[in-house]
Parts: sequence; structure tokens; C-alpha cells
Amino acid sequence: MAIELFGPREIVRLRRAGEAARDTLRAVGARLRAGVSTAQIDAWVREDTRLRGGVPSQLGYHGFLAAVCVSRNDVVCHGIPSEAERLADGDLVNVDVTTLLDGFHGDTSATFLIGEVSAERRALVDVARRARDAGIAVVREGARLGDVGAAISEVARAAGCSVVRALGGHGIGRRMHCEPHVSHVGTRGTGPRLRAGMAFTIEPMVNLGRADVRTLDDGWTVVTADGSPSAQFEHTIVVTRDGCEIVTGDVCEKPALAAPHGGSCSASEYLGKR
Repeated sequence: MAIELFGPREIVRLRRAGEAARDTLRAVGARLRAGVSTAQIDAWVREDTRLRGGVPSQLGYHGFLAAVCVSRNDVVCHGIPSEAERLADGDLVNVDVTTLLDGFHGDTSATFLIGEVSAERRALVDVARRARDAGIAVVREGARLGDVGAAISEVARAAGCSVVRALGGHGIGRRMHCEPHVSHVGTRGTGPRLRAGMAFTIEPMVNLGRADVRTLDDGWTVVTADGSPSAQFEHTIVVTRDGCEIVTGDVCEKPALAAPHGGSCSASEYLGKR
């Protein structure tokens, strides 16, 4: 299937959806603390998304029963919110928000630190954020999709971490998931050539241990095979002639301004940086 190219009017709608998702993530992140259930996070996402005029894209997607994926510690992605699961001091928790607004989707996530978190886990979260930003920094018209994965994996390898190969980013627009698949490992100069107007997510999942993952019996929850912690950051971007626009960033920032957004910090510190 061909990769869709969006024009100026469609990109405006992508921006609005991206900004709505970003603002919901920010609002929910401000409320994270030990003792909060992941079901409560889901309720907050539903309410905040509604107040912004959107609909949670994940709700009902292939039967998914929640409005948000909440992934703690060794959960790589697609964690299902539950009243029985509560945040605890020392946790890493990724909150992945996708909003459908005016016919377009915006998708973003961040990993938050709960309470006093070990230096090793803080370093992992910082690597995940820097890996995402390195992938974004190479996006421009004429670049290759393999350049993105190469940049991401170089950052992770240099820090002694691994990048999940089994999952990747995705095209986005009128549908939440579409072409292209965005691998977070790759070889420079390979893969489809990027063109202005393409929209996709960059969302590397970085593990402290091995890259191998497995899916639990619920059919959704993906965990690290060795039980090591995992961290992830995600932005939705649109390719431009001279780089890209981060539609889930602040004021649709350019890649050079992406680094302060997210990182090794508590929920309050993260929000203060945005």
C-alpha cells in the first residue's frame, strides 16, 4: 500500500490532533504518583480527551477495552489498565495517548518516574528519550527510513541498552496505524525514501536487558523476555522539505528543540520541561 502524502490543510488537522494528545498526556502526567491505579489513569485520559473534543483512538481498536496503554517497568507496551494495578515508588510507567480529532489521529507517549527511582532506571529513561530524538533529527525529505532506525540503535548501543526489534512506529493520519512501518533498528541508506507530507510516529522501546519480548496470554501486554525494565518515548512527526515538524511537541517544534521534552525525570519535572 502506498504511503499517503498530506497537504497543508490536512497537516493543520494533524497538528490539532497531535496537540490534543500532547495536552492530554501532559494533564494526566501531572497527576501520576504512587498509589494511583492504572484504571484511574484510563479514566483521566477518557475525561481529558472528551473535554478537548476528541475521542480516544485506542478504545475498541481490535477489541482493546481501554482508552490508553499504561506500561510499567518490564511491560514494553500495550499494558491494559486495571483497578488492581497501582503505581509504586520506584516505578517506570509509560503512558501512551492517541487522540482522534476532526478525522485525524495524534499519537504520543512518555515514560514517567514514580517517586525515588534507581540511577540505573533513570539512565534507561534518558537513553530512550535521546534515542527517539536522534531518530527524529535525521528525518528530512530525501532521507531513508533506515536512517531513522540506525540513529536510534546507535544511541542505545552506545549506552549498553537494546532496542526492541519486534515492534516499531507507524504511519498515521486518517487511520491510527498505516504505512509505513518504522523500524527502530536499521541501516543507513536503506528503506523507503522520505517525502514531504509523510506522517508517522517514532517511538523506540529501549530495554535495560535483551531486546527479546513476549506477549502475555491477554493477547496485548508485551513484556521483556528477561524481565528487565523498558522505557519509551513517542512523537508524531510530519516530513518537511528541510526536516520535519513534531506535531505532538510544543508549538510543533523542529527536531533541534526536541531534546528537552521528556527524559529522565519525575512527572512534575517532565511537565516543567515541556
